[in-house]
Amino acid sequence: MRFGGQPSDEQLRARFDSMLERVLAGKGTRTDSGLDREVVIALRAISQAHPNASPDLVAKARAAFADQLSGANAAARHAEMDRIFNEHD
Repeated sequence: MRFGGQPSDEQLRARFDSMLERVLAGKGTRTDSGLDREVVIALRAISQAHPNASPDLVAKARAAFADQLSGANAAARHAEMDRIFNEHD
């Protein structure tokens, strides 16, 4: 784990793979995984679709995870927060 308690990309990848395996088996998600909101939502959709999770749901979870690693999910959340704050000025 990195200084400050942030997991490394390798640790996040291992956690994502583990969580994906769990939800494909019909098990729930864990909240302490270090995965962001968008990834957890995508993984929950797979779990809820069990045993009929489509390849599209898996692809969406993988895309959400790639966006977490690239910072795209965080950037979108920050842009939304900026929009909300600016709306109320």
